[in-house]
Amino acid sequence: MTDQVMAAIDGSQFSEGVCDYAAWASQALAAPLTFLHVVDNHPQVAEADLSGNIGLGSREHLLEELASLDEQRAKLAQEQGRVMLAAAKTRAAEAGVSEPGSRQRNGTLVETLSELENDIRLLVIGKRGETAHQAVDHLGSNLERVVRTLHRPILMVPDSFETPSKVLIAFDGSKTTRKGIEMIAKSPLFEGIPVHVVIVGAETGDNRSQLEWALKTLREAGHEAEGAIRAGEVEETLRNYKEEQGIDLLVMGAYGHSRIRHLLVGSTTTAMLRRASVPVLLLR
Repeated sequence: MTDQVMAAIDGSQFSEGVCDYAAWASQALAAPLTFLHVVDNHPQVAEADLSGNIGLGSREHLLEELASLDEQRAKLAQEQGRVMLAAAKTRAAEAGVSEPGSRQRNGTLVETLSELENDIRLLVIGKRGETAHQAVDHLGSNLERVVRTLHRPILMVPDSFETPSKVLIAFDGSKTTRKGIEMIAKSPLFEGIPVHVVIVGAETGDNRSQLEWALKTLREAGHEAEGAIRAGEVEETLRNYKEEQGIDLLVMGAYGHSRIRHLLVGSTTTAMLRRASVPVLLLR
């Protein structure tokens, strides 16, 4: 099944938010919804040398027990995943999604999503997974790897759902963000939702013409759009604008060619994502 909204769920606190935002996106895009749960059976540590001074037979017995425990853990993880997938499908159906689907795979999340990439129109994923540190501004390492690997739009969501009512596009005139403006203009995802376009930089003729192009593109497609050029540090400026305007969804290019690029690939790599209290749609 191609062109689907895919929602990656696990046992984290973000799974309900993932489920609800995925249901919203699926209905807005009129696209099928599939929930994905990946059972990672990768050993977390290398096998230790357990021989020591004990006899070989004892060591073999111990290794057999450990193998049996691993097998039991894998079966339990799969069963837990099936329960979560069933619950997610029920929740999405109750939200109005027609026939949500599910897939369970063994492996790592990044490898699995890479294999399924051609089927994905939009990936919905939580800010952190169940094994990540729970600090408020911590970002799951899985998410960072997914962002760098996948060439599909990614919607990173918080743990609770709120219907988006104002969208902010961080625009820098790069090829990625111009493509993003055109994508959003054509997409039904934000139909009827006011769109704000912000360029962080100086009030120059080039920035003004870039902003006017973006607003014209959105308005001609039927969107209510307004924009601003703000000087300052990128992350702080966008955050302030978001708070001033009551923005509840942020759109960014995952890779651009200006200062915004450094938010995702430089030393301040994940500043916006770490501090985001609203969903962030990353465009590739």
